[in-house]
Amino acid sequence: MSRSVPTSLLRTFRRGVSSSAKAAQAVGTAVRQQAAAAEPVRSAVHHPSPSSAPPANAPPPPSIPRSSNRPMSFPCLDVLEHRTRSLDSGPEPTYTRNVTGYELFHSSVPLRLDNGGILLEFDIAYETWGTLNADRSNAILLHTGLSASSHAHSHAKNPAPGWWEKFIGPGCALDTDKFFVICTNVIGGCYGSSGPSSVDPSDGQKYATRFPIVTIDDMTRAQQRLISQKLGISKLHASVGASMGGMQSLSYGTQFPDLVGRIVSISGCARSHPYSIAMRHTQRQVLMADPNWRRGFYYDSVPPHAGMKLAREIATITYRSGPEWEQRFGRKRADPRKPPALCADFLIETYLDHQGEKFCLEYDPNSLLYVSKAMDLFDMSLSVRQKAVETRALTTAREETNPPTCSVPSDPYEEVEDSSVPHQLNFDEAREDLVAGMQALKETPVFVLGVESDILFPSWQQKEIADVLREGGNEKVEHIELSSEVSWYGHDTFLLSLNEVGGPVKAFLEKSI
Repeated sequence: MSRSVPTSLLRTFRRGVSSSAKAAQAVGTAVRQQAAAAEPVRSAVHHPSPSSAPPANAPPPPSIPRSSNRPMSFPCLDVLEHRTRSLDSGPEPTYTRNVTGYELFHSSVPLRLDNGGILLEFDIAYETWGTLNADRSNAILLHTGLSASSHAHSHAKNPAPGWWEKFIGPGCALDTDKFFVICTNVIGGCYGSSGPSSVDPSDGQKYATRFPIVTIDDMTRAQQRLISQKLGISKLHASVGASMGGMQSLSYGTQFPDLVGRIVSISGCARSHPYSIAMRHTQRQVLMADPNWRRGFYYDSVPPHAGMKLAREIATITYRSGPEWEQRFGRKRADPRKPPALCADFLIETYLDHQGEKFCLEYDPNSLLYVSKAMDLFDMSLSVRQKAVETRALTTAREETNPPTCSVPSDPYEEVEDSSVPHQLNFDEAREDLVAGMQALKETPVFVLGVESDILFPSWQQKEIADVLREGGNEKVEHIELSSEVSWYGHDTFLLSLNEVGGPVKAFLEKSI
């Protein structure tokens, strides 16, 4: 039903519009006059004198836009451009330059991979602490997070602090007076183990994106060769890991249940969930959009450092928590005396900028793509693991005639109502599949630790690990969740909360079971 507008209201509205237009015109004229007075040179460019006027048949001069504000400066982009110029004339980054003193295990026996690829040979970089006892029963395999090296703790060959420095040593969580601790760099990485930046033995050229897709299970099968063939250890005392290491710890125990005494999984999961997959996907897309990535073949040119920097900034948002940042940064600006800018301005922005800049040349971009994808693919469900076993059995050589292709759907994604999804996931069946997949750990003592403030591996995922194991009949499961009052560091709690994480881990490892 339409309603007529009283004529008196229309007249009032029109008068108001007319007055506003006149006022705006007057303000605009005043601004232009002030700009012309303040910048006589630029005014002369726009209004040439009659004596210098062009001939009548000359084309009109180009229009030079006039603005009441000066262009903004972008020091953040200047830094990136300067970095690119310096890399263009400098040597290729060596990602192992800050990681020294590791040992190398070389396997010449092909490693068949879960998704059909193959490594004809491979290297594993590893470091050790403590002393292996006479019967070789006190070894602990420590698994790393996504971008960590084998350097978890300082030693004579590399005295620099390791990424878990305070957790390893005499009397520490991983007590080197009692245990022989082993840490490796995963395959797919860039700190000594075989990865995209390694040389393909087939042609002497770097793999780049010819490196095959790897999974967490592939990583732990490679580690097992080191443990049994190089170190001569028939059974580990424990498999320990946090974050991606928590995935590896479960993977190792499930693949080799008779070769490990107990499992520690900190801030890990039994299968990656959509949020973490989405965040890692975003990081990969940002990195691959850098024109210097060159589809992975950048090793003889400028690396995609700008894409790496932005990817790391996105990742950092998931590593730390809201509560910590609220207290640490709040809404404070880096320099309140300066006007706001589009480059890093708030303290939290300068922190992210620093983290990205520090990391962008410390880790191989291709390794970030491959290892993060392995995390996305992680799923302990029985059906997934059985398919991998079948695929490996069929892989006998490099399949050069059938290179892997990205699974881009032929039709664009369309929003649909949940009730009309044709193949909606049956959660009960998925749960049963997961219980069956972790059944191999039925008799293995497992310690699971989660953190309430963790947004990358939310605490419900650690609870799921414990619940699934118990549903499968495991009566030796211990589960602890650290509340936000205890730790507000989010996912990085496993690196920062020595007492809250290290204490329970130490007790579990030294308990008689």
